[in-house]
Amino acid sequence: METDTIFAVSSGAGKAGVAVVRVSGPASARSVERLAGSVPPARVASVRSIRGRNGEAIDKGLVLWMPGPASFTGEDCVEFHVHGGRAVVAGLIEALSGFHGLRAAEAGEFARRAFANGKLDLTEVEGLADLIDAETEAQRRQALRQLEGRAGRVFDTWRERLIGILALCEAGIDFADEDDVPAGVSGQVGPAIADLCAEMARELADGGRGEMIRDGVTVVIAGEPNVGKSSLINALARRDVAIVSELPGTTRDAIAVRLDLAGVPVTVVDTAGIRETADAIETEGVRRARDHAARADLVLWLVERGTEQNGDLAVGGSEAWFVETKVDVRGGEAGLLTDDRFGISAKTGSGIAALIEALATWIGDRVGSGTDSLITRARHRTETMTALAALERAGRLDYVADGDLVAEELRAAANALGRITGRIDVEDVLDAIFGQFCIGK
Repeated sequence: METDTIFAVSSGAGKAGVAVVRVSGPASARSVERLAGSVPPARVASVRSIRGRNGEAIDKGLVLWMPGPASFTGEDCVEFHVHGGRAVVAGLIEALSGFHGLRAAEAGEFARRAFANGKLDLTEVEGLADLIDAETEAQRRQALRQLEGRAGRVFDTWRERLIGILALCEAGIDFADEDDVPAGVSGQVGPAIADLCAEMARELADGGRGEMIRDGVTVVIAGEPNVGKSSLINALARRDVAIVSELPGTTRDAIAVRLDLAGVPVTVVDTAGIRETADAIETEGVRRARDHAARADLVLWLVERGTEQNGDLAVGGSEAWFVETKVDVRGGEAGLLTDDRFGISAKTGSGIAALIEALATWIGDRVGSGTDSLITRARHRTETMTALAALERAGRLDYVADGDLVAEELRAAANALGRITGRIDVEDVLDAIFGQFCIGK
């Protein structure tokens, strides 16, 4: 498989003005010669007639020849930029399929070859995937920062520092008979470990900003039946996504809408009215509503203006805001009433803008600008915590008496950091990482 030449459509599916078909591998040059007559100058867009195996013209387009290692994958690559009609693309793919040594690429295989050839580390690969999937400005900024290698450089620097500390520690072990070495090592190893522990702990204490930007925030609308939950989600979505009815129990299952607030993807979930009921289906809806509320980042607990509050927020450990609804009918002020209490009318729109502004501010306070988060995935956090735990164990040992144990803990910490960037022992995560890509990337 390492010598296979792979090809795929790298642009989006369906009809388009231009489609890009990418080829990577040792037979790339031969495919250009067969299809376009000759290999064009490197990295110069050349207009060529592209012909099939029978000599019949498929299209006239641009050919880009990028010999390795100066290419995305590190291999010889060629891109055919043709008109994006389905028949044109299908004809080009059929022609490539007929050449010996060429095969269709698997999902993420171009990126995987770039990783294998040292063009990208795993954090950069993940940044590329996140950039392709980015829905909001904050996601784009964070993904681009990671793709540029800023996160990977930090993890690599930590690992290099660990290896340096390990070298000091092993010097103390190997030259224990030299009177001045153990004392000198002890004086350097302790502060170095303490400094590195402090840096890792600061990054881990970021409140999960990076993961929140990447995965988004969940806001659940909850409350008793007929308090205006469905009307509120319709107002936030600016379209009718939920059925609004005066009949209690209309909403039986959760309805989710994706919004962009403060550059962060926000999933707003409308839930069934929470009450005691003998209806089996509605009971299940209430159970799901409580479950969604308990797992939410924020719960908007709706009550009608002037009604008694039953105190059953059903939110578990989630943060909750009170939202008084139907102020146009019940009377009362619209907008921000206190830090965590609002008055709204979904019918007239009063107070909705103030609620959205407050949500955007709350999200912005939690995630920051989206450009300074080092840890963006659970995988990064887990390995960093593993490295920190090993370092802390090393810091509690006596560097002279327990030098071997200190060295072993330092190796464990360095290995954990190496797994983040893919320097060592990452076979178990490669399929999961590259499997998220589309075909052609």
